[in-house]
Amino acid sequence: MIGTIYLVIIGLGVVLCVLRMMRGPTAPDRAVALDTAVTVTTALLVLIGFVLNRYVYLDVSLVYAVLTFVGSVAIARYLEGGIP
Repeated sequence: MIGTIYLVIIGLGVVLCVLRMMRGPTAPDRAVALDTAVTVTTALLVLIGFVLNRYVYLDVSLVYAVLTFVGSVAIARYLEGGIP
């Protein structure tokens, strides 16, 4: 029961991040909203793994977080003008 409440709260956080991503006035605002949504989604994957006793979700969330970090760095460099 408690796990379901946490899932709903984290899901609401993802929805709010997506709304900010769509309505962000500038590109850096949208990039930060995307990074936040991915962080919240990673937490959601970890919680799902614990609730369902499927620990493969923990491995998936770790890989997802690492790949997202690399993507966020690439987006930040592009927005700065560092990538031609």
